[in-house]
Amino acid sequence: MADRVVSFDNPVFASYAAYAGLASMKMMGMTLVTVYHRITKNVFSNPEDTCFGAKEKSVVRLDHPDVERVRRLHLNDLENIPPFLVIGFLYVLTKPSSDVALWHYRAFLACRLLHTACYLAGLQPWRGIFFFSGLATTLSMAVQVVAKGSL
Repeated sequence: MADRVVSFDNPVFASYAAYAGLASMKMMGMTLVTVYHRITKNVFSNPEDTCFGAKEKSVVRLDHPDVERVRRLHLNDLENIPPFLVIGFLYVLTKPSSDVALWHYRAFLACRLLHTACYLAGLQPWRGIFFFSGLATTLSMAVQVVAKGSL
């Protein structure tokens, strides 16, 4: 059974699964960061949610800069991590070298984590560099998937 591509016996698939899991956890973690900012800033998007904050200070507001920064970062993850999950899986099916695949997965996750840190700190041009590096990693896999595919 070691010749099965979609198997944890395949080191490429095992690496993909681990990095896909970590990237997904990172993306879901942004929800908790948003909640943290909403509660600590006492800023909520719905009136019924104000019960989670300090009663006298809680407000319904959709434009708090800290909350919106985190929401935009989460949206950026939602625009970049799902394509990585799909392309990364299809890339496994191309039977790439395990070393090359592992570096693709590592590079993507590292870029997303560094992009997050730079986004939260407002660091340009680093944020853009890590964004485009992560995008290039996914595009590299996509090109290889298309090259192996049949049009």
